[in-house]
Amino acid sequence: MEEDKKIALLIDSDNVSSKYLNGIFDELSQYGTITYRRIYGDFTTSANARWSQKLLEKSIIPVQQFSNTTGKNATDSALIIDAMDLLYTANVDGFCIVSSDSDFTRLASRLRESGKMVIGMGEKKTPDSFRAACTVFTELENLLENEEATSSMTKDAIESDIINIITKNDNNGRTTGPGEIGSRLQSKYPDFDIRTFGYSQLSKFLADMDGIVVEKGKNNVITVSLKEGKSEDDELINDIRSIVREHGKKGIALSTLGQEIRRKHKNFNVKLYGYSQLYKFIDSLRGLRITGQSTNRRVMTE
Repeated sequence: MEEDKKIALLIDSDNVSSKYLNGIFDELSQYGTITYRRIYGDFTTSANARWSQKLLEKSIIPVQQFSNTTGKNATDSALIIDAMDLLYTANVDGFCIVSSDSDFTRLASRLRESGKMVIGMGEKKTPDSFRAACTVFTELENLLENEEATSSMTKDAIESDIINIITKNDNNGRTTGPGEIGSRLQSKYPDFDIRTFGYSQLSKFLADMDGIVVEKGKNNVITVSLKEGKSEDDELINDIRSIVREHGKKGIALSTLGQEIRRKHKNFNVKLYGYSQLYKFIDSLRGLRITGQSTNRRVMTE
């Protein structure tokens, strides 16, 4: 993580759901500090009601744009104007444009031409033109952990965030240290303080987590890694199969199965098994199959 990088976050509320908000902030924490936080749209409409409820949580400044003229997108224009103002007047190293709209393709290209990093985020429907114009593009659906976003700063949520940090570093061939974890957590949760959980040292806090290993290597360098995954014959896998069998031929809704797993195994985290989403993990287990799509997925025995 490049801690000195300053990122301007600009969100097009007309083309992005508020359910991705926590994932957006979590993802951006690996690039730097979010210094500007703005969202654009008409917040007097029912469509943006959910956004209105979440703005205070992340201290995002709403830029109100009334839909006065049919066929004209005032939201896009306001976002583009602000981005160019920030380019020339603000001390920022990069921009994150959150939208599934191709109208921001030229803006992304212009910001890149000025030497700025452009992080694009949008849903799977985002056109290729906008994706290609960004330095890096992330599909928002991939940011939903276990198909639900975590918003509260509980110890379980913190551990899930740490596992996510380590997993991403592992995928990029990088080791993880407690310093990076502390900075990333502080970026996501401004009020994060390990004393809240009864600890005085971050390393002790990490060492007490079931899925994490803290080791001291050469020159007393401390690294943080994931414990080895459990075998398919362990108690968890057997419990999953038992739960599915109990529901017979009709199977069980994936969301319900997830609740049952966490009820019996409170420290369960799908990332410890190498998956980002629960349905992928379940689908990998022999003797089980998944039917349906998205929120209608059901798990059945073969």
